[in-house]
Amino acid sequence: MNLHPDLSFFAMMLHASVVVQAVMALLLLASLWSWWQIFLKLFALQRAQRETDRFEDDFWKGGDLNELFQRASQNRGGALERIFSSGFREYAKHRRQGTSSAATMDSARRAMRASYQREIDVLEANLAGLATVGSVSPYVGLFGTVWGIMNAFRSLSNVSQATLAQVAPGIAEALIATAMGLFAAIPAVVAYNRYTHDVDRLATRFETFIEEFSNILQRQG
Repeated sequence: MNLHPDLSFFAMMLHASVVVQAVMALLLLASLWSWWQIFLKLFALQRAQRETDRFEDDFWKGGDLNELFQRASQNRGGALERIFSSGFREYAKHRRQGTSSAATMDSARRAMRASYQREIDVLEANLAGLATVGSVSPYVGLFGTVWGIMNAFRSLSNVSQATLAQVAPGIAEALIATAMGLFAAIPAVVAYNRYTHDVDRLATRFETFIEEFSNILQRQG
C-alpha cells in the first residue's frame, strides 16, 4: 500500500475519474479561448481608440470636409472615420439630387446610425462569450468537484475503517476542478467588465460626434 501517494497537480489530474478529466479538459479549453479573446479584444480596442483620437484631431482642425472625405474614402480608416464617411456620402448624394434639407439631414443621420451600429457590433463581438465563460466556469468546476468527491466516498464503501489518508487524494483530485473553474472565470469576468466599459466610452464618443457632425451639416445646408 502506498502511504505517500503522488499529490502533484498533474498526477492528480491523470488519476482523476473520466468525468472529472472531461470537466478539466472543458475548462482548460474555455480558459485558452478566453485568454485568446482577451488579447484580441485588447489590441482591437486600443487600435480603435488610437484611430478615433487621430480622426477627431484631423476633423476638428477645421479643414475642408470634401478633402477629409476623400482621404477617408481612400484609406480603410477607423470606426469613427467610417461613420463620418457614411454620413457625408449620403449628405452629398442628396445635395446633388436637390433633396430638401430636412430629408437630406434625416438620411445622413440614418446612414451614420446604421454605420455606428455596425461598428459597435464589431467592437462587442465575443464579449458575450467572455461573460458566459465567467459565469458558467465556476459551476462546471463545481460539478466536477461534486462528482469527484462522490466517487471518493463511494470507493470507501467496502472499507471497514476509512482514514483521511484514504479519502484525501480523491477529494484533492476533485477540488482541482473547482480551482480550474475559478482560473477560467476570474480573468474572463475582469476582461468583460473592462472591455464593456471601453466599448461604452467609444460608443459615447461616436454618438457625440454624430450629433456634432449633424449640426455642422445642417448649418452648411
